[in-house]
Amino acid sequence: MSQSLQFITPSRAPYFTLPKFPRISCTRFPVINLPNTKRSIIITPSLSSFLHATSSRSLPSGNAQTGAAGVVSGLSVGATGIEVDAVTEAELKENGFRSTRRTKLICTIGPATCGFEQLEALAVGGMNVARINMCHGSREWHQTMIERVRRLNDEKGFAVAIMMDTEGSEIHMGDLGGAASAKTEDGEIWTFSVRAFGTPRPERTINVNYDGFAEDVKVGDELLVDGGMVRFEVTEKIGPDVKCRCTDPGLLLPQANLTLWRNGSLVSERNAMLPTISSKDWLDIDFGIAEGVDFIAISFVKSAEVINHLKSYIAARACGSEIAVIAKMESVDSLKNLEEIIQASDGAMVARGDLGAQIPLEQVPSSQQKIVQLCRQLNKPVIVASQLLESMIEYPTPTRAEVADVSEAVRQRADALMLSGESAMGQYPEKALAVLRSVSVRIEKWWREEKCHEAMELLDVGTLFADSISEEICNSAAKMANNLEADALFVYTKTGHMASLLSRCRPDCPIFAFTTTTSVRRRLNLQWGLIPFRLSFSDDMDANLNKTFSLLKARGMIKSGDLVIAVSDMLQSIQVMNVP
Repeated sequence: MSQSLQFITPSRAPYFTLPKFPRISCTRFPVINLPNTKRSIIITPSLSSFLHATSSRSLPSGNAQTGAAGVVSGLSVGATGIEVDAVTEAELKENGFRSTRRTKLICTIGPATCGFEQLEALAVGGMNVARINMCHGSREWHQTMIERVRRLNDEKGFAVAIMMDTEGSEIHMGDLGGAASAKTEDGEIWTFSVRAFGTPRPERTINVNYDGFAEDVKVGDELLVDGGMVRFEVTEKIGPDVKCRCTDPGLLLPQANLTLWRNGSLVSERNAMLPTISSKDWLDIDFGIAEGVDFIAISFVKSAEVINHLKSYIAARACGSEIAVIAKMESVDSLKNLEEIIQASDGAMVARGDLGAQIPLEQVPSSQQKIVQLCRQLNKPVIVASQLLESMIEYPTPTRAEVADVSEAVRQRADALMLSGESAMGQYPEKALAVLRSVSVRIEKWWREEKCHEAMELLDVGTLFADSISEEICNSAAKMANNLEADALFVYTKTGHMASLLSRCRPDCPIFAFTTTTSVRRRLNLQWGLIPFRLSFSDDMDANLNKTFSLLKARGMIKSGDLVIAVSDMLQSIQVMNVP
């Protein structure tokens, strides 16, 4: 039997007392008359009678078929049907609500994972977002990858989003003459040159994209490649050529970033003069807009102005479609302007490899935690990236230190973890993804078992009164879900905003986010704890819940007696009920 509470609009404005939260100094909220609008917090009576009346005409659940592996092999969804990620559906059926992974996983697509079967294996393994890196490959190749991911979603029942990562205009290497990589040894002399070489290229010679490179470097400078994965010392300058001796050997990859250090300090003056978005980046951005990618990640962001300029450009060129902009935090400038950049963006990425080349290594962990916490406070999804399982590029098992690093990112409640070289060119991409998945599930389970509910202060992010109501409703719903040990939170959202507000509360139970559009559903797949569904719904919450219960019960994803808390951004409300 359920209970009910409701905000009404009488002649005088009464007060309703909400449960007190640590971050709220005043917990009494007036009900204000809003023109032609009913704002309510409702805990409704059981819908069992309503469902019983319609049980003889249950809504169709689609014709999804389950293959031998227990994963849906196809979907057919009409106006009354529902779309859900195939792997999540199988996981819910087998293990129940509490087993679902909350941390999202991103895989960079490259030569090791570019086939359709390989992409499907990643999706089955838990990939939520496929990243294409514009530093490598042609636009034709990336277009093929986008088409394959879209086909995977259409044919196999997934909701994998696509993130396009721009190259940026920082100083970086060329393409290694077509080679996939080059091995360096201690003491070897390599030549970094701005000259254009024919084929075959001289041995141990690397092109640099910045014409003033030879003029800017000095003998004795330390040259870091790819965030310090390989290090050189400048020994000689001969015209456009710079001779360097390898001091820390490793693997050179095409288009790797180059960072100069002099007398123990970063040489950043020249990079500061380079634009954040290069001419090539703008062409790539046009390509991403035309292909309808879900996210565009911008490298080496220095200020919020760049983000605002890009979002205006996308709005003018995207013809109504929404593409989220992710700011990559990988430079000293981004740390100096951290809050304004995160405020302007739609999310952030902690790109620890390049960031670690610009700040002392011992500062990287605290910078990561600061970015993760600030993103959550400002209700922006945050990705922890770079070198999570670097050893798995060559080896089938990670180091224990890498597992501890992944565990810490999960414990910090980052929205997503990202594989780079591990999935793009590594020998064990599926195993690397399996490690991220298993570690995430285990740490999340430990967190719930220990009742580790942080007392993080969640800042008020809304500017309008209606937005403030939504925030308080989501805060209340998440607290209720934890206290009542609810099986799931349901949120009906057309824009995804209320789902993101629930996500930042990091409740114990999974969040079923129902939205009407495919693009919003894919974008929600980046955020912590959200299981995005596509479902047609109305402003009638009773009808929506009736429809949802029928569809999910028919597919075996929920059962009678499950405790559900539902919210909506159409009729701002909370409803608590047991599934009939």
